[in-house]
Amino acid sequence: LATKITAFNSDGFSVGTDSNVNESSVNQVAWCWKESATAGFDILTYTGTGSDASISHSLSAIPQMIIVKTRSATDGWHVYHESMGNDKNIKLNLNAANYTSNNWKKVDPTSSVFYLKSGTYDTNIDTRTYVAYCFAEKQGFSKIGSYTGNGNADGATVWCGFSPAFVLIKSLASGVWRLWDNKRDALNPNTANFQTNASDAEYDASGVSIDFLSSGFKARSTDSSYNGSGTSYVYYAVAEAPFVNSNGVPCNAR
Repeated sequence: LATKITAFNSDGFSVGTDSNVNESSVNQVAWCWKESATAGFDILTYTGTGSDASISHSLSAIPQMIIVKTRSATDGWHVYHESMGNDKNIKLNLNAANYTSNNWKKVDPTSSVFYLKSGTYDTNIDTRTYVAYCFAEKQGFSKIGSYTGNGNADGATVWCGFSPAFVLIKSLASGVWRLWDNKRDALNPNTANFQTNASDAEYDASGVSIDFLSSGFKARSTDSSYNGSGTSYVYYAVAEAPFVNSNGVPCNAR
């Protein structure tokens, strides 16, 4: 809408008067990705056909996570995550468990396309328009993976190969999505998090905190949304700056 994001600029973006993005005296946060194969991020649009389809992307790498949203109808945010397999779906806007789905054709994505199944499923309904956000893991810059919680206060530690600036986690069982970053809370334990499946204000509590480590992140409580005993979780993490380049060579210190 013209009252929300009014322009994308070379150094950021401009906002309008809408209270959701520019309410007076209210703190806001924005997470910004640059679309490029180098960064492992691609944005594309397509129109559903209701038939088996292959959708081209520009990552020049296999996407490990894909988020699809219809633009022309009311529906949820559908997420493919490599760790779940090509027959599973999970919704970014819900706290529900992952489920077997026909949103994705049961074929793994490639370095040039991802696949949609025929029928009336929510990612490929005939004539509906869609937007897809595709993410490919980049060594030293982003990590897309899974881990198993240990249910201990000294929680699970997840190796990423870098110190994260952004971490998004979802249980494959029922449970909220949790999102932390190092701008709203720069110190460990990082207690400030959002739930992508809710419109709630920022939740700031030690009971759902994590540590941003030099090589990954660590759960700091037994909360089932990110560290239940024996529970499987998927995540997406991004570094403040690349720890190594794409060939694995350490970057120069500042």
